[in-house]
Amino acid sequence: MSDVGPEAPAVAISYDAVDLQVGAEPDEIAPGVFGVRFALPFALDHVNVWLLEDVPGWTVIDAGLADQPSRDRWQELLGGALAGVPVGRLLATHFHPDHLGLAGWLCALTGAEFWASHSEWLTGRWLALDTGEGFVAAGREFDRRAGLAEDLVATRAARGNLYRRRVAEPPSRFRRLRHGDRLRIDRTEWRVIVGQGHAPEMICLYSAERNVLIAADQILPRISPNIGVWPAEPEANPLADFLSSLERFRELPEDCLVLPSHGRPFRGLHVRIDQLIGHHQERLEATLTACARPATAAEIMPLLFNRPLDTHQLQFALGESLAHLNYLVAQDRLRRQLDEDGRLRFAVRRSTSPAAATAGPTSSCSARVGCRG
Repeated sequence: MSDVGPEAPAVAISYDAVDLQVGAEPDEIAPGVFGVRFALPFALDHVNVWLLEDVPGWTVIDAGLADQPSRDRWQELLGGALAGVPVGRLLATHFHPDHLGLAGWLCALTGAEFWASHSEWLTGRWLALDTGEGFVAAGREFDRRAGLAEDLVATRAARGNLYRRRVAEPPSRFRRLRHGDRLRIDRTEWRVIVGQGHAPEMICLYSAERNVLIAADQILPRISPNIGVWPAEPEANPLADFLSSLERFRELPEDCLVLPSHGRPFRGLHVRIDQLIGHHQERLEATLTACARPATAAEIMPLLFNRPLDTHQLQFALGESLAHLNYLVAQDRLRRQLDEDGRLRFAVRRSTSPAAATAGPTSSCSARVGCRG
């Protein structure tokens, strides 16, 4: 996960008094809902974990990154604030390492039952156990076709499967969650709403009784979730999935309390949805304009992320650049061609003008927001 763009003011969004802090005791955000902030060793330096009072113990939402500071923090919590009350259930919202990373370790330690969607569990297991050369080879081809310089392709390939180093082996069995499922946690019903684009089948939870949405990475208050294309599916269209699944959240009350995985709890759900859509409208316009002449994803990337990127941030910026390019190809606004030099280049179709990029998602908000992975 990485913040690869500047944060922007969140207009018409209000924040509740609680602002989680790394290392602090769990804070009660809503009746029976507690938050704990874990540190991350990235530009995006934290992840929020949610603890829900349950019978006979706790339901934990996400587990943090599989590094020693996070393990130490869990040991402190289990011996302190959570002592004497069992962790009965661990729910992972999605497969990314800062969410699924310690799920297997924590379930083994506490005996908790593991819950997730099928796609997130399967993707996490696959990536955590993939030791084949094909993983690295697919990455090399992906980077070359995207137009990265050969020295950068080699540097990225030398890292191998980073995912394996950031997660403990995920649980080998799980309880499956689907969109529309209803969970009884303590005496409160939570409805499963699946978000897509940032992850294939991300679990979000809404309680009408408490008017609380556990939004995972789908809706963040000050930065946009990374919407990226990855080597395993280079022609994917995750931006279409993201924009479509955002609409599922409009039926929730505007004043519901949103608990994001990064940043502060906030209110102003519908405004934030409009901001996220507006952000991607602007990026689609910029992408289409940049493809007036054939261009690779690497050539488009600096126009969307106009600041220096470290190697970690680069993967998110490149993936998101491709997500916007693939979206426009699917909309028949760009053509994609593999040239003799092995690079994929994208160009505007003759009947397409830059203004046509806004023909897809609509929004009354044009506020810029940052982008993160």
